[in-house]
Amino acid sequence: MPAESQRMSAIAGQLSAMPANVTVPSGAIVAHVLTDGNVDDAPTGLALIGTVGGDISCVTANGAYDTVAIYEAAAGRDATVVVPPTKTAAVSRRRPRSSARDHTIMRVKKIGRRQWKKESRYHRQARAENAFFRYKSIISDRLRARHSKAQDTEAVVACNILNRMTELGRPASFAIGR
Repeated sequence: MPAESQRMSAIAGQLSAMPANVTVPSGAIVAHVLTDGNVDDAPTGLALIGTVGGDISCVTANGAYDTVAIYEAAAGRDATVVVPPTKTAAVSRRRPRSSARDHTIMRVKKIGRRQWKKESRYHRQARAENAFFRYKSIISDRLRARHSKAQDTEAVVACNILNRMTELGRPASFAIGR
């Protein structure tokens, strides 16, 4: 498969913002997957949720992940979901389809999309997007390897490099006496 047709998605422990996911507060990429450029985001997100070892406390993603399957996968890992519902989203008529998704839809309708994003801390999704910005600006916006196994290795090495750079470049801050 040519490198130009590949796309990378990553996921993390506490903050799970697809397509790029990083842990909070470390900013580390803890899992990734390479897909064709035409693959739907939601099934990739499901696969990534399943591959993350350890606990996931929150899955944060954009509206492309507003599916019952994402809510069910997150619930299976005891994680909350912070995904804005699509503008045409409707409460499910079948019970108990996804009460968490229904709750989100009703909350957005009640207080508005902007207030819901503030209340749910949806802005954390930007950290994941920033991980892709770092990947594309520091490493490359495409894969160089031609074969799928080499592309997987390239992505693993690149994620490890970014994780190490993030680890070295983040200051340890703490409050001093008052």
